[in-house]
Amino acid sequence: MVARVHTVSFQGIEVKPVDVQVQISNGLPGFTIVGLPDKAVAESRERVRAALHALGLSLPPKRLTVNLAPADLMKEGSHFDLPIALGLLAAMGVIPKSDLEDYVVLGELALDAGIRSVSGVLPAAMHANENSRNLICPGACGGEAAWAGEIDILAPENLLQLVNHIKGTQVMSRPEAKLREDAGFRAPDLSEVRGQETAKRALEIAAAGAHNLLMIGPPGSGKSMLASCLPGILPPLLPREALEVSMIHSLAGALPAGGLLRHRPFRNPHHSASQPALIGGGYRVRPGEISLAHHGVLFLDELPEFARGTLEALRQPLETGDALVARANAHIRYPARFQLIAAMNPCRCGYLGDPEQECTKAPRCGADYQNRLSGPLLDRIDMHVDVAAVSALDLQKPGTGEASETVAARVAAARNIQKARYEGFTGVMAGLTNAEASGKVLEAVAPMDSAAKALMNQAVEKGKLSARAYFRILRVARTIADLSGAGEALSRVHIAESLSYRRIVLSSL
Repeated sequence: MVARVHTVSFQGIEVKPVDVQVQISNGLPGFTIVGLPDKAVAESRERVRAALHALGLSLPPKRLTVNLAPADLMKEGSHFDLPIALGLLAAMGVIPKSDLEDYVVLGELALDAGIRSVSGVLPAAMHANENSRNLICPGACGGEAAWAGEIDILAPENLLQLVNHIKGTQVMSRPEAKLREDAGFRAPDLSEVRGQETAKRALEIAAAGAHNLLMIGPPGSGKSMLASCLPGILPPLLPREALEVSMIHSLAGALPAGGLLRHRPFRNPHHSASQPALIGGGYRVRPGEISLAHHGVLFLDELPEFARGTLEALRQPLETGDALVARANAHIRYPARFQLIAAMNPCRCGYLGDPEQECTKAPRCGADYQNRLSGPLLDRIDMHVDVAAVSALDLQKPGTGEASETVAARVAAARNIQKARYEGFTGVMAGLTNAEASGKVLEAVAPMDSAAKALMNQAVEKGKLSARAYFRILRVARTIADLSGAGEALSRVHIAESLSYRRIVLSSL
């Protein structure tokens, strides 16, 4: 007789069903796991053996075969421990086989029969709900699994507790849905930023339309602080967005507290990050920083210090909103619809243009340093803003700037305008922002008056703008108009301010 337990495997954000088949037969004693298991799955033998021993059970002196079907699908991760153990218990007659038919099971076993948390519980729970099954997961992950819907969820702390529940000697209650408390990061308030009114305005526009932003200025001018203020003025995650973001973080094992994310993620990788760390990949493919920043902010400080190949790999995700990791045996897709905020010094020493502090190689050092960024990458960044050094007078002024709460209210109002506008288009999702509007949609929602068209035509001719840059300028102008509460038609003022955030264009006019 063969005992079967349902579990899952992950390919990107896709959940693949896996059938754990356990057979106990006569022959030389042995414990074999087949079905393309990786090292972690192969080591399940010893963890399962020790966990059963902790319950006072020993494996029968027979041939034990565990098949993970389909056999041609690579199995990775330690979450196969619990389904293998339950399959063995069912094959040994300790628990009824029929009691496991309606459950998807995943969990890692400790040597003392404890059940440790694993990654991917939330997408596994969603998969179980879609297939009219229930879920068995570790107790630490029950809070995130409960968001999957009204399915029966068992979240035991150890294997003995689960066996007693199945046999009817103990009753386990359904875990409650939890929200993760993001205590590790607190966005500074914009009122704490002294001076930099132009940069604050650019940050507000970027937040209102989800535009990419590049800040260029000397060291200590406040670029990093401005970027860290952005999450404080962004609107909260929509329920659909929170579920998407939490599923990615669950796959990456970044939900240790077992709960849904409440706030937009803010990722700040160091410039030494490798391409797989930023984009995704590795020996065991995992989401990269751009996917962990999905529906949130990716802040790249010291942008030219990143490896050239790493930065160039950002070009496709910035356009498509997806990170595609190609391997010989699989193609993995992770969502990566993030808002890029980047900061850089004007040159290596950081003081280009300051006659008292710039190095002897100026201005050649500035050109060489900025040439580390390719034109196609800069073309994908909607807004470029110069952040000048803060004067002593600005530092000595009391904090009288607008608070993040005030700016966030204007950003929310602009986002609501965009939501109402794009809901009228067939096939356009409700959460669309101006930065995500396609060219065809943009032409319909951002008509220009005659003066605005004349200015735009002049900019295209003298600045040699690409089609991509043209539409990005139009998107920023649409956001500026939304913030001012103007009508649908864009005026010359809106186009002019949008052009002021394109440094290359401005120098040509």
